[in-house]
Amino acid sequence: MFFASDNWAGAHPAIAARLSGAAGGFSAAYGDGDLDKAVCDRFGEIFEHEVAVFFVATGTAANALSLASYGKPGGISFCHTQAHVMEDECGAVEYLSGGGRLHGIGGALGRIDPGELERALDRFVPEFVHAGRPTAVSITQSTEIGTVYSLDEIAAISALAKRHSLPLHLDGARFANALVALETTPAEMTWKRGVDIVSFGGTKNGCWCAEAIVVFDPGRARELAFLRKRAGQLFSKSRFVAAQFDAYFRDDLWLENARHSNSMAASLAAAIEAAPGLRLGWQPQANEVFAVITDDRAEKLQAAGAAFYDWPLPAGSTETLGENEKLYRFVTSFATTAEDIDRFASLVG
Repeated sequence: MFFASDNWAGAHPAIAARLSGAAGGFSAAYGDGDLDKAVCDRFGEIFEHEVAVFFVATGTAANALSLASYGKPGGISFCHTQAHVMEDECGAVEYLSGGGRLHGIGGALGRIDPGELERALDRFVPEFVHAGRPTAVSITQSTEIGTVYSLDEIAAISALAKRHSLPLHLDGARFANALVALETTPAEMTWKRGVDIVSFGGTKNGCWCAEAIVVFDPGRARELAFLRKRAGQLFSKSRFVAAQFDAYFRDDLWLENARHSNSMAASLAAAIEAAPGLRLGWQPQANEVFAVITDDRAEKLQAAGAAFYDWPLPAGSTETLGENEKLYRFVTSFATTAEDIDRFASLVG
């Protein structure tokens, strides 16, 4: 019962097979091969827009390079106070942007509050050299706590960003999970709502190691090409990333994997709701489930083979923890099975 992270899951068999199939023969290096070009074209079809695509190894690289591409001296990027880019990337944005800063914005359940964002943007006047100047806004979709921005919420944040002439970045490490939760299209969730650049994740959803930066303004591509090279993220044998995305998109495997993962999360949440002494922190919208459990109960579940972690209460949470209670995170994946959920349910029932 591996609920610690969707990063714990292996590669989907179809993706592993495609990687093996790409192992032989020869192909032009550094993204110039036929497969690389075909996959980049596929990204354009999926997003219904001309795009520039940059393969990278990790979500951290995708986020940091995306925000660095809009960097300026004294630059400040705005994100949620508990966004992954703020809490879990070891200063990568600051490092790769040459000293750019991140400024945290509050908001309930992992989503930026537009009012707080507007107040922060008004505080940093671009002409006031001492404070620094805004350079970008970043949202996480789905968020670090399994919630999802609605299309209207994305549009509202984008409108604020555009009012201040700022680009909107979307951290899509779990892009597919949010997409199927909203039952929408990539175009509707991104550029049609004012998103300018996307960190597009495949690793958490069945790929071995496949992330991409998707840029809707190809005019920015030249700068990003140099940034990626300087950051050590330009792969010579990039066809092995392309091969993963080739299988990922084929027959909508990426959407199938995400639907399964989200469905398993909903089943897990139902098992937790039905269990005496356990309660949900909030209703999951994607593939992360948060539950309040006593320490001793959690230890027994872990000893019985359930892998999961404790988690800090998010900003804006109304949850009150009792004595010896903690919030715990459970994450499902394409590899989670109904048997995993049934076994967990039997342990807590």
